[in-house]
Amino acid sequence: MKESLTVLFFIFVVSLSAQQLDYNTKKSFVAQGYDVTEYFNNRAVKGDSKFVAKHDNVHYKFANQQNLEKFNNNPEKFIPQYGGYCAYAVAVNSEKVDINPKTFEVREGKLYLFYNSWGINTLDKWIEEDAKQLQAKADANWQKIKIKR
Repeated sequence: MKESLTVLFFIFVVSLSAQQLDYNTKKSFVAQGYDVTEYFNNRAVKGDSKFVAKHDNVHYKFANQQNLEKFNNNPEKFIPQYGGYCAYAVAVNSEKVDINPKTFEVREGKLYLFYNSWGINTLDKWIEEDAKQLQAKADANWQKIKIKR
């Protein structure tokens, strides 16, 4: 019996580790190739193909070598929340929606990206509707939808 439980536990752990977190990699890069370190300077800056890093099986572009090194030294600090999908859509609809890389917020040391097109700016909605509450909802929803399918 003990051996059977051990085998089942092992299979469960292996299957969990085989699942990959889903990242929004439109244009082949997280944040559509914008430099995720620059968002923490309150700027949306396109990355350069000369400065690319791979982390967790996805690629990031950076504006310069210094930003690339900054990311490589502490990638978890710069990774966008919810895999780089629209934070508002994750909170409200439990959906993975593309973003406009120029529409972002850094809140409490974390990067949030948003959809902004066709007259709908979800960053504005995020702020108007109480970002703190929406953040808690998005955190819970992301736990249910974060695995790549």
